[in-house]
Amino acid sequence: MEFTNARILITGGSSGLGKATAQLLIERGARVAITGRDRSKLKQVAAELGAWALPYDASKESDIMAMYAEIDHEWGGLDVLVNNAGIGFFGPMDEVSWSDFETIFHTNVFGAALIGREAARRMKAQNKGNIINIASSAGVRGFKNGTVYAASKFAVRGMTECWRDELRPFNIRVMLVNPSAVPTAFNVENREEKPLKDNMLRPEELAHAMVSALAMDDRGFIPELGVWATNPF
Repeated sequence: MEFTNARILITGGSSGLGKATAQLLIERGARVAITGRDRSKLKQVAAELGAWALPYDASKESDIMAMYAEIDHEWGGLDVLVNNAGIGFFGPMDEVSWSDFETIFHTNVFGAALIGREAARRMKAQNKGNIINIASSAGVRGFKNGTVYAASKFAVRGMTECWRDELRPFNIRVMLVNPSAVPTAFNVENREEKPLKDNMLRPEELAHAMVSALAMDDRGFIPELGVWATNPF
């Protein structure tokens, strides 16, 4: 795809891989909107990057609809959705609560599904577009204490496969990215970034992978992409 003036929405864009991807796309000439629930942090990051701040909660349908109303008014369509907003917490399966599932699924699954739905409506109307869903290596293989989080990411992977089959006839590329461990603000209560480690992935590696996938000519696409640290041990 051509990045110059492309209209790109990145949910969860105020930190981590969302922020790194926004920066790289803006450097390529794209117009980028980022979302986040922390209004002050989002506006600060948007000003730093030259992005458009959309302070909406990805777990609430009313926020999602209000966000797309702004996008319609300002851009009149959307070329790329990076469905990145996500949360997680971990614990033994015999301590899992109903509220654990509700909290994580409202953002990671329900919110992602509705944000994707609204993107698809606009992209089908224009007969082109790109959707990247961010899942996890936990969406391919479960792990100890990961019942709720892994379930949410397996759900994202399943949704992505369905969307891919539905949207290909409309020239919409649907891609899934599965990062392994990346030190970010994910699962940090005060949302401060975790320190980077020499043997772990950085947000920049994920940003590079996504931008490279988008850069492919529109006649082809990468359905699913896993990004691992070379030697995290």
